[in-house]
Amino acid sequence: MYDADSLTHEQLAGQRLMVGFEGKVLDDDLRFMIRDLRVGGLILFKRNVSDPFQVAELCEAAQAYAVDSGNPSLIIAIDQEGGPVARLGPPFTVFPGNRAIGAARSEQSAREFGTVTARELRGVGINMNFAPVLDVAPPGFDSVMADRVFGEDPELVAFLGKTVITGLQDNGMPATAKHFPGIGRTTLDSHADLPYLDTERQILDETDLVPFRVAVTSGVEAVMLSHVVYKALDAEWPASLSAIVAKDLLRDKMGFEGITITDDLDMGAIEKHFDIETAVRRILDAEVDIALICHNRQKMERAHQALVEAVGESEESRQKTSASVQRILNLKQKYLGNA
Repeated sequence: MYDADSLTHEQLAGQRLMVGFEGKVLDDDLRFMIRDLRVGGLILFKRNVSDPFQVAELCEAAQAYAVDSGNPSLIIAIDQEGGPVARLGPPFTVFPGNRAIGAARSEQSAREFGTVTARELRGVGINMNFAPVLDVAPPGFDSVMADRVFGEDPELVAFLGKTVITGLQDNGMPATAKHFPGIGRTTLDSHADLPYLDTERQILDETDLVPFRVAVTSGVEAVMLSHVVYKALDAEWPASLSAIVAKDLLRDKMGFEGITITDDLDMGAIEKHFDIETAVRRILDAEVDIALICHNRQKMERAHQALVEAVGESEESRQKTSASVQRILNLKQKYLGNA
């Protein structure tokens, strides 16, 4: 097992990157990301999938190459929520998604989704699911998340979300609660541009944050941060780049000790407003563990270089990065049996 203190600056930087790629096999581009950028994680999309056998071969080859390159094993993640966001279609089990589960108020369906999905993902070498969505879509909003949420009742969302988390993690699959601190009120899609929310803090506490508090106390392994500016929390920075949201609220006040991950930094909410170097600096300040970049290879390279430079600036900077990387390595040890 690797220890963060034993890693080079380049390895420490790479472990904090999770990247997307184009192919369905271990090709030269993917080798570059693993060998040269030393990435700690990969994310799979439909573009990387043809059938279960191919996915299993891809994951196995990538893991072997990471180890052969002298790096820790990879987190290999996917968005398998069910409903409209499911990267794996038949012959994988097709679930109707959170909206149907919430409408039926079905604990059994939530548990079955978590249990079956965990087993199927593990069977092909995927070792993290970016689910469940814990956003609450209150009445009166044309929410961008309407088709992906359990509903408008925060207590129901919390209960069904906890059930999914338990179903996934009890079957060896780290779950990811998203999109902290809640994007159910947004009507502008952060894929396109940066939403601003003017919701009062008390309302956030009584609704949007309820499912995430339950997820944290239930031991969810990871939390994904949204690209939304919550004026009542931090009027300047989106949650994914905010020390007030990611550190002060999520870690210090809510007591979360797991992995924090940004939403995709290629989204318009970030791309149109911040260069990648600024984003990296903010991520480091906020002690967010993993920067997710799903499409742009040049941005991945620039992010890695910015992370390397930051790690080497001071002993304090290296120690902060080592703390994040150690959390990542601990997760890998727990679920992969090695790091």
